[in-house]
Formats: sequence, structure tokens, C-alpha cells
Amino acid sequence: MTTPAPPEETVTALARRYRCELDMGTGGTAEFALIPGITNFTPKVDPTYQELKPYETDGWTENVATMLKWSLEATLLHRAHPETGAFNPVQEALRKAAVRFGSGSYVRVRYYDRNGADDAYEGLALVKWEPDGGDADAVDTVKVTFTGSGPLTEIANPAAGGAGVQTLSKTTTGGKA
Repeated sequence: MTTPAPPEETVTALARRYRCELDMGTGGTAEFALIPGITNFTPKVDPTYQELKPYETDGWTENVATMLKWSLEATLLHRAHPETGAFNPVQEALRKAAVRFGSGSYVRVRYYDRNGADDAYEGLALVKWEPDGGDADAVDTVKVTFTGSGPLTEIANPAAGGAGVQTLSKTTTGGKA
């Protein structure tokens, strides 16, 4: 018997690999904008299982998935403009959707692997906006829960093609920026 070769995938993915965006478009044209300040992000798909008890299984139960529901949970740093104090417009759209009824209570959201991996989804959701509060020395954070309404659709990753989502940063080499 031979020892199996170790897997080639030896680098652990980082939780911050996800980018989450909100559709800010109007008139049916999608315009996705970054939801800024995410410090924690958890996508979930929960199946509903039904137990089957056919006679021919000799007393062993079988299970079948009959429904799927999805949600996203995120913790956000509540962002404001440094001079005007106005809150970030994307975060404001989420806050406002959380207190509306009917069509105004739904948002279109997408999330994907910012490095271009085959992990990208989009769907329509309801929003729950829960400020975390805190002591005088705490930063303003908000727990946002997206509860899916309808399917979570797999999409082509917007960051695919090897480039990923670029982050601007200054690097210095030899004293020059």
C-alpha cells in the first residue's frame, strides 16, 4: 500500500476574501457599490430536510432536502464623512430599507471572492439593521442581516480573470513612492 500524495491546496483561505456589494441602481439598471466597513461576514445556506421512512430500507431512514433558505450576516463599522458627518450612502440605503414595507424593504445584494475564485452569488433580500451600541470608548458598529427572498443565484465572479479586486496602496522602494 502506498501513501497518498499530500494535497496541493496547502494555503488557507482568509475570511476577508469576500466582497459584498449593494445594488444602488435605479430604473432597472444594476449599479453595484461596495458595502464599506465590513469587519465580519458570514454567508449561510440552510436546507430543510424531510425524513423518509420507506419499508424497503429495513428500518433505516432516508432524508431529502425540500427547501433552501439563505442569509448573510455582517458587522459593519458605521461610516461617516470626516467633514460633513453624513453617513455613507450605501449603508444609509441598508438602514432605510430595514424600516420600510413592500418593495422598498427589499435590496439586491451580491458577494464574491475578491481574488477571483469561483465563489460568487446574488439575490434579493430583506434587511435587518441592528446598532450594537457600546460604552463611551466604543466605535459605532452595526449588525446587518440579509434574509434571502427567493433564490441565491450563482453568478460570474466580477473579480474573475486573475486581477481580483484591486486595492490602492502606496509602496515605497528606495525612498520613492
